[in-house]
Amino acid sequence: MTTSFHVSALPSGDLQRIRARGTDDFGNAIVGQADSDADGVPLRCCLREAAAGERFALIAWQPADEGGPYAEVGPVFIHVDSCPGYSAVDDYPEGFRHRRQLFRAYDAEGRQVNNQIVEGRDAELAMARLFGRTDVSFVHSRNVLAGCYMFAITRAEAAA
Repeated sequence: MTTSFHVSALPSGDLQRIRARGTDDFGNAIVGQADSDADGVPLRCCLREAAAGERFALIAWQPADEGGPYAEVGPVFIHVDSCPGYSAVDDYPEGFRHRRQLFRAYDAEGRQVNNQIVEGRDAELAMARLFGRTDVSFVHSRNVLAGCYMFAITRAEAAA
């Protein structure tokens, strides 16, 4: 049995609002930087790594709409200016394929029900295992060391 997945970067409407206002939703100023050594900064707006010299910013982000003890806020990198976003929503982001990730699985009420450390090359297999569980509603991909949010994964039919 094959399960289809939908990968979501940060919502473009939220990013437009944050960029236009010049502050994130927690009042932090959007401070752009273009570091010549920025190769590898994981951008959550387009789900790829920044190239040297690209302008990016670090903002505070709350990925879950659900309240409760798991509704955390954390740092994420975005392009300072508008970008094309992430359009290959049916594919695991190639820009993250080389990264080991923590997949946090949540139920419909936003409670964590499972956590798995996953090699990027094995992402689809891990997603199939997680979504094979009836209690898993969505998954957050996170940095394995810092725990920072990367992107959300849902069943394709749940995303429609």
